Amino acid sequence: MKNTKYYPWLVVGLLWVVALLNYMDRQMLSTMRPSMEADIQELQSAANFGHLMAIFLWIYGFMSPIAGSIADKFSRKWLIVGSLFVWSAVTFAMGYATTFSQLMWLRGIMGVSEALYIPAGLSLIADYHKDKTRSLAIGIHMTGLYMGQALGGFGATLAEAFTWHTAFRSFGLVGVVYAVILLFFLHESKESARTTGGNTNSNNASVKKVPVFKGLSVLLSNIAFWVILFYFAVPSLPGWATKNWLPTLFAQNLDIPMSSAGPLSTITIAASSFIGVIFGGLLSDRWVQKNIRGRVYTSAIGIALTIPSLLLLGFGSSLFHVVGAALCFGLGFGMFDANNMPILCQFVSAKYRATAYGLMNMVGVFSGAFITDYLGQSTDEGNLGHDFAMLAGIVGIALIVQLYFLRPKVNDFTDS
Repeated sequence: MKNTKYYPWLVVGLLWVVALLNYMDRQMLSTMRPSMEADIQELQSAANFGHLMAIFLWIYGFMSPIAGSIADKFSRKWLIVGSLFVWSAVTFAMGYATTFSQLMWLRGIMGVSEALYIPAGLSLIADYHKDKTRSLAIGIHMTGLYMGQALGGFGATLAEAFTWHTAFRSFGLVGVVYAVILLFFLHESKESARTTGGNTNSNNASVKKVPVFKGLSVLLSNIAFWVILFYFAVPSLPGWATKNWLPTLFAQNLDIPMSSAGPLSTITIAASSFIGVIFGGLLSDRWVQKNIRGRVYTSAIGIALTIPSLLLLGFGSSLFHVVGAALCFGLGFGMFDANNMPILCQFVSAKYRATAYGLMNMVGVFSGAFITDYLGQSTDEGNLGHDFAMLAGIVGIALIVQLYFLRPKVNDFTDS
């Protein structure tokens, strides 16, 4: 099966489900507090619940570059299967937790195991899909993350219908079973033998292995990678801001209850982002055939769309303006999201792509942690809309830097 022309797309399909489970298992806790606080009294404190959410974010961020280095060294198949099995087992175990301390430990372990997936998964897809399909393949995979984020909310529905214990156990069991399925159907690409020195066939047995942390020194001496790191981190600020504070902004600007603002905001962003990654992937794959900067230009269009969107989100007060801005933001951010790894492939060798994306993931998560805390203070001071709009200026700077400095010479960088 792995030698058929359809297998690269089967890989995308297999990993789409993993991406869904990755975001679903991490996000479901955010909706479960009302059900859990009766059994675990510490969760009655918003501060404690914040600590429980934050420990995952910080550990996930610190682990991301390490996870990328590991993915460039060892079999990504086993890394993906292993990380899925562990975070699913952790989700299952959370259904048996009885103390706040147990939940903290489990969320910490989840942060480690989930961090191992994204760099390995995206680099594997990038190996299977070259210039004509790479952005579309990455984009389709990213829709799994969006779907998982949306489905995470159903944990609260399941908890209300049964118990929160049942919700965690059910979602965790699904992931454990799927990890076993992947053992039989997911395979490493042939290119992994060249990039990691793995013995995927006898002809590659003598390839020199790449030291685990060599990629870090190579990447940090690459000026183009620093530019990519910057333009990835800056749009992550409004990206995380919309994930964590858009419902509050909708409620304030439209003067509607959170019960209405929450679904309206999340569905709007998820649906438009879904369209954005598919459209951005198709456009990029076609454009790059005619212009080597096609991927950069597609990503730039996406980032440009978020700038007026942020201004309208911050200052808009009508349903038309706010919802329209959210739709435009999701479309633009999806186009940006679909092209990060493909652009990275134009500047970074396949040997170090997982390490590179691990570093990108780290700065993105830390940007999210910073902006989430900052906008929390901003909300208390009554400045949420104003500070949301101010993000447009920062994103504008990243757009200028991206267009001026990112000038790829090839579509698939292969030198070491």
